[in-house]
Amino acid sequence: MNLSLLKRGARAIVEAVEDAHQAGDSIAQRLRELGFAPGEPVSVLAFGPMGRDTMAVQIGFTRFALRRSEAARVRVSLSLPA
Repeated sequence: MNLSLLKRGARAIVEAVEDAHQAGDSIAQRLRELGFAPGEPVSVLAFGPMGRDTMAVQIGFTRFALRRSEAARVRVSLSLPA
């Protein structure tokens, strides 16, 4: 499952950040640099008002706004409710 499919309030664990194409993906690389690393917990905080294309997520103590196309690069597994 990828991060872009989660609903508001969902929690998950990052499994991997996948490149969108074989030639290298600068967005996927940037997500890895920002801390989207295997084993990191991530939660969905909110969605943008217009078309719900943007989403706010938290990884560690940092919050990010991502487009769904960016979030689709992050493969996650659902975590147990706290």
